[in-house]
Amino acid sequence: MKRFITRILVAVLAVSILAPGLVRADDAVIDEKLGVPIVVYGANLSDAEKESVKVSLGVAKEAEVEEITVDGSDLVKYIKDGDSKARMYSSAKITRRDAGKGLVISIVTEDNITQVTPDMYANAMLTAGIEDAIVEVASPKKVTGHSALVGIYKAYEVSGETLDTERTDVANDELNLATKFAQEVGVDSDKVSELLTEIKKQIAEKNPATKEEVEKIVVEQLKKLNIELSAADRQLLIDLMDRISKLDIDFNKLSEQLNDMASKIKEKLGDIDPGFWESVKNFFASIFDSIQSWFK
Repeated sequence: MKRFITRILVAVLAVSILAPGLVRADDAVIDEKLGVPIVVYGANLSDAEKESVKVSLGVAKEAEVEEITVDGSDLVKYIKDGDSKARMYSSAKITRRDAGKGLVISIVTEDNITQVTPDMYANAMLTAGIEDAIVEVASPKKVTGHSALVGIYKAYEVSGETLDTERTDVANDELNLATKFAQEVGVDSDKVSELLTEIKKQIAEKNPATKEEVEKIVVEQLKKLNIELSAADRQLLIDLMDRISKLDIDFNKLSEQLNDMASKIKEKLGDIDPGFWESVKNFFASIFDSIQSWFK
């Protein structure tokens, strides 16, 4: 019996250590400074699909949310030459954060968002001017995930912010190019995100004045990451990054976020000190051993 109680106490303490942020639905609090989460639904969802998305995004767990719909008219607002008749299914919940907190992106229906990754969304959002938010993306059916970005734009503006449509248009092109490289060219999606992030870091640090200087940065990063593109695709990347370098972006302000993104992507790609996870394992092992010793 003593050993059984010990195991229960160890398990309870482990949960409290590993998941300190768990909050019951009835403990949810309304943020009076930043506002309630905005949930944006694709306009082409059926009633049943919309209910499915609500469950996926945990709408019922929030103290209060604002719900809106995104359709083709929003697409043409944020994206030049957008198709006003485009069908939109992917949806999102966006919760604003204090300045400096950064972006946290998750796809809660991973099987149904087939092309866009969290890092691709994050890169495009930074280009568009969204810097501090928690974003969750969902779809009740298999879609590429592109239209969720337009929904995120609309939700962000509904929360009281204003986006530069030149930046949102370039960000959409960035997302399209990222998925093209991953889906058609065959570059690993994490590698694509790493490439885009590293190029933007170099733009922030070197502030290139000409397209030739941007091209040099792009070529250097392609070589550094051992990514091979055709001449046509390489030119598309150079053209995109030249457009980004000319946007009204305070790259010094974004430098910290870009560095943080780069570090996280490197971790996912396995470029991390092998002893790190061993030290984590040993840390928790020492805690459990100490707890068990109290009952001996």
